[in-house]
Amino acid sequence: MQQVAIVTGAGRGIGLAIAERLATEATQVAIFELDRQLGEEAVLRLKENGKQACFYQCNVAQPDSVASACAALEHDLGAPQVLVNNAGVIRDNRLEKICEEDWNTVIDTNLKSAFLMCKAVVPLMRKAGGGKIVNITSRAWLGSIGQVNYSASKGGLVSLTRSLALELASDFINVNAVAPGLIDTPMVRSLPEHVRERLIQAQPTRKMGRPEDIAAAVAFLTSDEAQFITGQVLNVCGGKSVGLSLL
Repeated sequence: MQQVAIVTGAGRGIGLAIAERLATEATQVAIFELDRQLGEEAVLRLKENGKQACFYQCNVAQPDSVASACAALEHDLGAPQVLVNNAGVIRDNRLEKICEEDWNTVIDTNLKSAFLMCKAVVPLMRKAGGGKIVNITSRAWLGSIGQVNYSASKGGLVSLTRSLALELASDFINVNAVAPGLIDTPMVRSLPEHVRERLIQAQPTRKMGRPEDIAAAVAFLTSDEAQFITGQVLNVCGGKSVGLSLL
C-alpha cells in the first residue's frame, strides 16, 4: 500500500532534501509550503526524478489553512502515515532588540505550526492505524546567544515531542525530533564569510553538515527500523551539541 508523507516547509533547503529522501517508490510526498512558486518547483523537481509528489499551499501557522490543506490531502490521497514538521524561520537579535512581532513570528512558525499540524494529522493517523511524526528542532534548543526567540521555539518543539510521544504511544504513533546543527543551506551561505568561517571553526568536525544528513536521520526515524523509538531527540550536528571545539 502506498505510504503518504507530509513535509512542511519543503520548498527548499532541509525540507526539500527530506521530501526527496522520503519520496521513494512507495511514498507519495505532500509538500506543504506557503510559497506557491517554491512548492510547485519542488514537486516538478521530484517528478522529474521519477518521484511521486503533490503540493498543497498552506500557512502552517494558521488553523484554517492547516485544516483546509489536511482535508484536501485526505480527500486526494487518504490518511498520511508520516508527518515531518520542518517549517521554520529565524529573526535573530539580542533580547533588547527583538520586537514582539519577531517573537510572535518565530514562535508561530516554528512551534505553533507543529502543534496545529499534529492536531490536524493525528486523527487521520489513528484512522490509518498509526504513524510517525518527526519534528525538526535545532541544536539551538540548548541555548544560543542572539536567538532567544528561536531557541525558545526549538526548545518548545523538544517538549512537544516528548509529551506527544507519551500521549500517542498507545495509538502506535511514534514522535521524535531531529536537531540539526550547522547545515550547508542557502540561509547559511548568505551569512558574511567571516561569520560563516567562525561557525565552521567552532564545529568539532570543522565542517558543515548537508541537508541530506538531516534527511537520512528523518528517513530512519520514519522507517520500520525505528518502531521502538519514540520521544527522542537525534542530534545531527557534527558533535556541536557536546560542546564547542576551540582548539
